[in-house]
Amino acid sequence: MSSDTGIALIGAGGHGKVVLSTLQVAEIPVAGLFDRDRELWGRTVLGVEVVGSTEEIDRLGIARAVVGIGDNRSRANLVEELSGLDWQAAAHPAAFVHRSVELGAGSVVFAGAVVQPDTRIGTHAIVNTSASVDHDGRLGDFVHVAPGCHLAGGVTLETGAFLGVGCSVLPGLTIGAWAVVGAGAAVIRDVAPGAIVKGVPAR
Repeated sequence: MSSDTGIALIGAGGHGKVVLSTLQVAEIPVAGLFDRDRELWGRTVLGVEVVGSTEEIDRLGIARAVVGIGDNRSRANLVEELSGLDWQAAAHPAAFVHRSVELGAGSVVFAGAVVQPDTRIGTHAIVNTSASVDHDGRLGDFVHVAPGCHLAGGVTLETGAFLGVGCSVLPGLTIGAWAVVGAGAAVIRDVAPGAIVKGVPAR
């Protein structure tokens, strides 16, 4: 197995499965799945084998990879540890990503998502199923916009921010680094770094 056979997908759990489906539909070849959970080794996910642990990636000569782990801090730690890899970005063909959008290395946009003009998405970010990011959004590294979230124009998500399923954010607001917004919340004011907010309006 060599680097021209495809990319390594790190993470063979539920989130990894959706990343894999995105890569498959986008016709990005996947060399194999890699996960540190020994219980998964030798299994197949959507027809792709879980080859072994991440140590196997280098041994097999695979240069490109994407992380299929939904937890922001776990994803960040893994990327730091495996810094020698060439990280692959991907967008599902059933997503709308305007041609002016900047999509950082290792970031993934899932089916049904909409990313509007002049949005900048950092590295290893996730725009999940049917989420929407309106014009001039700024999404930092390692953010996760969960399924069904809606970000109005000019919203900024700083590094590692997590937005739970179905939340909404008013125009021009900033969600601070590593903050967490609960599912279904309506954010009507800036959220401080590291804060956890929930409810309608979010508090």
